[in-house]
Amino acid sequence: MSLLDRKLLRDLRALKSQALAVALVMACGLAMMIMTRSLILSLETTRDTYYERHQFAQVFARLKRAPNAVRNQLAAIPGVATVQTGIAVQVTLDVPGLPEPAVGLLNSLPERGELILNRLHVRAGHLPAGGTARRELAVGEAFAEAHGLKPGATLSAVLNGAKQTFRLAGIVLSPEFVFEAPPGAALPDNKTYGVFWMPYKELATAFQLYGAFNSVSLTLAPGANEREIIGAVDRVLAPYGCRGAYGRINHPSHRRVDDEIRVLQGLSVAFPLVFLSVAAFMTNSVMSRQIALQREQIAMLKACGFSNRQVGGHYFKFSLAIVVAGVGLGALGGIVLGQKLVVMYHLFFRFPQLDFQLDTRVLVAAGAVSALASFGGVAGAVRRAVRLPPAEAMRPEAPASYRPALVERLGVARWFSASFRMALRNIQRRPVRSGLTCLALALATGILIVPNSFRDGVSYVIDFQWDVVQRQTVTLSLVEPEAARTIADFRHLPGVVHAEPFRFVPIELRAGPIVRRLVLQGLPAQGTLSRVIDAEPRQLTLPPRGVIMSAKLADVLQLRPGDEVVAKVLEGREREIAVPLVGLAEDFAGTAAYMELHALNRLLFEGDRISGAHVVVERSRWNEFLAAVKNTPRVAGCVIKDSIREGFRKTTAESIGLIQKIYMLFATVVAFGIVYNSARISLSERARELATLRVLGFSRGEVGAVLVGELVLLTLVALPFGLLIGSGFARGILSAVNTETVRLPLVLTPANYAFAVLVVAVASALSALFAARKLADIDLVSALKALD
Repeated sequence: MSLLDRKLLRDLRALKSQALAVALVMACGLAMMIMTRSLILSLETTRDTYYERHQFAQVFARLKRAPNAVRNQLAAIPGVATVQTGIAVQVTLDVPGLPEPAVGLLNSLPERGELILNRLHVRAGHLPAGGTARRELAVGEAFAEAHGLKPGATLSAVLNGAKQTFRLAGIVLSPEFVFEAPPGAALPDNKTYGVFWMPYKELATAFQLYGAFNSVSLTLAPGANEREIIGAVDRVLAPYGCRGAYGRINHPSHRRVDDEIRVLQGLSVAFPLVFLSVAAFMTNSVMSRQIALQREQIAMLKACGFSNRQVGGHYFKFSLAIVVAGVGLGALGGIVLGQKLVVMYHLFFRFPQLDFQLDTRVLVAAGAVSALASFGGVAGAVRRAVRLPPAEAMRPEAPASYRPALVERLGVARWFSASFRMALRNIQRRPVRSGLTCLALALATGILIVPNSFRDGVSYVIDFQWDVVQRQTVTLSLVEPEAARTIADFRHLPGVVHAEPFRFVPIELRAGPIVRRLVLQGLPAQGTLSRVIDAEPRQLTLPPRGVIMSAKLADVLQLRPGDEVVAKVLEGREREIAVPLVGLAEDFAGTAAYMELHALNRLLFEGDRISGAHVVVERSRWNEFLAAVKNTPRVAGCVIKDSIREGFRKTTAESIGLIQKIYMLFATVVAFGIVYNSARISLSERARELATLRVLGFSRGEVGAVLVGELVLLTLVALPFGLLIGSGFARGILSAVNTETVRLPLVLTPANYAFAVLVVAVASALSALFAARKLADIDLVSALKALD
C-alpha cells in the first residue's frame, strides 16, 4: 500500500461521520433511481412478454352487429395479419353475498379451438366448454379475488332480460384486461365490475347474435400503416354501427400501464436529480474544508516529490470512496424497495407473473452519475490544491479581516451577549461560506416539502372528486338511451331522495393530429349531483352551445378556451361537428368533456333522451333500493360512489402513499445529513478559534453558544428560502408524474411547512448538541498549534 493510500485511510477514519452522511444522501438518490428504473424494466419486460405470448391485438373495434361473412372483408384489407371476431356485451350480475348489483362484461369464446388473439391465461380451473348442459363462465382474476370466488362457485347474470345461473369453470387473465376498470372509468371497481368469458353459441343465442359479431381484434403485418388500416376498418364496418376502430395506444388497459411507466420515468429523474445535486454540494463542502486544513500536508507532499497528478488523485480517491459506499447502499436499498413495490403492483395490474428485475445497466449508470456528481463537486477544490506552490502552502492562510458586526455599528450590540456577537461577526466576515451553509440548510428544508405534498394531494383528490364534484350516492345507467320521462322511474325507486338525468355519448375529439376517445357527458346546466367544477373551485354553468373539458384534456389537445375542436360521435348516427371550447374544468381521475343535456340531444338529433341518472339514496333504505335495482332489467350499470372511492384508496392512493413514505424516509435522512455535515464543517473550521476562547477563560457553555448561535441564525435565515425551494420542487415533480389517468394537485398546507421546519429544527438541535459535545473533546494544545 502506497503512502498516499495510507493517508487516505487515515483521512477517511478521521472524517468517517461526514463521509457517511454524504454517502447516505447519495445512496437515497441512487436507491430511487435504481428502484424506479428497475420497476420500469420489470413492467415493460413483463408487459411485452405477456403481449407476445398471448397475442395481444393491435387494432380494436366495437359495433352493433355484423354478419360473420364481413370477417373476410376485414382479412382482405392490405396489411392485416390476423382477424378475430366475437361478441362482447355488458350484463347485470347477481353475486352471492353482494347486496348491490354488479356489472359484467361477457366475452365470447370460439366455438372451435382457442382464441387466436388476446389468449387467456388460466390461473385456476379450466375454460368453459360449449355444448354441455351446464352453463359455465370463466371469470377475471380481479373480480374473483374481490369476492373470494373459486372454480365451482355460482353466480347469476341477466342476459337480454332473462336471469340465468352460471357455474364458474375457471379463473383467467387476459392481455386485454391487465387493468380491469369499467368502460370510460379511470379507476378500478373490482367489487362491482368484472370481466367474463363464455362459449360463443350460448352468448350469441341469448342476444340473438348467432352468426354475427360485435367485437373485432386485429394484428398487423410488419411495416403496415396502422392509421390507414384503422381507416379501412372503419369503412368496412360503418354500415354495421362501428364506433370507430382504435389502436393499441388508445386501449384503456394498455394506456393505464403506459401511464404508470411514465410516472416511474418522471420519478427516476426528478428525485435522484435533487438528491445527487445535494450530495455533490456536500462533497464539495467536505473536500474544500479538508484541503484547507491540509495545506501544510499538501506542501510537504509536493516538496517530497509527489506530482500534481498524484496529489489530485489522492483527493479524488477520497470522493471515490464516498461514491463506492453510496452506490453500494443505494443498490441495496433500491433492490429491497423495488421488490416491495412490485408486490403492490399486483393490486391493480394483472399479469401471469410480475417479478422484480434489477436493471443492471442502471447500476453502471448509477455509479457513473454519482461519480460525476461527486467529482464535479470536488473538482474546484482539488484544482486549487494541486496549483498551490509548496512555499505558499507552508504558510497559514491569511487571517480574515475582522471588523465590528452590523449590530455593533448600529449601536445595539449591548443588547446581545458576547457569544451572540461573535456568531454574527463570523457570519458577516465569511459571507460565501455562510451563504453556502444557508443554501444547504434551505435544501434540507425544501426536500421535506415534496413527500407531504403527495400525501396532501391524495387527500385533496379524495375530497374534491367524490364530495365536491360527485355528490350522488349511486349512478344508474340504462341498457339503451330512453326518453327523458324515464327519470320519473328512477325517482320512484325505494329510498331515492333526488335524481338528475345524464346523457353519455362516446366520442372522438380531434385537434390537428391529436386524437382522444372519451365519453361526452350531457348534464343539467346547473346540476347539483354531478357538478362541473373549475380550479377555484367554483361550479361552472354549462352553456347552451359549446363544450367544457378537463384542463388536462385541453392541455393534451393543445387547446385554449375559444378554440374549436372536432367531435366525432361514435354512437347512433355517426357525424363530425366542430364545437367551441368554452371553459376548463378541474378533475383528477381520467379526462372528461361536458355539454348541457338538451344541447347534446339537439346535437344527436334524437330528441330528449337520457342514458341514466345520478341518484341520492336514503341510507335507511339502502338495501331496499339495491334489491329494487337488481330486479330492474332496464338498468345495465350501478356505480356506487363509495366503491369507486375505496378502489382509488386501495390502488392509486396506496401506491402513491408507499412512494411518499419511501421519499419521506429519504428526505429525512438527507435533511439530517445536510444539517449534521454543516455543523461538523463549522466545528472543524473554527476549532482553533474556539480553543483560544477556552484558554482566554470562556466557559464551555459560552464557547458552545458561539457555535450553536451561528447555526441557529443560519437556520432561521434558511427556513423561508427552503420553504420556497420546496414548493418549487413539489410543483416540478408533480407536473412530471401527472398523467391523463390520474393526477395530483399541488397542495401546500401549513402542516406540511410546519413539519419541514420541525424536522430541520430537530436536526439542527441534535447536530448542535453533537458539535457541543465534540467541542468538549478538543485538545486545546493541538488546536492552538499553527504556523506563524
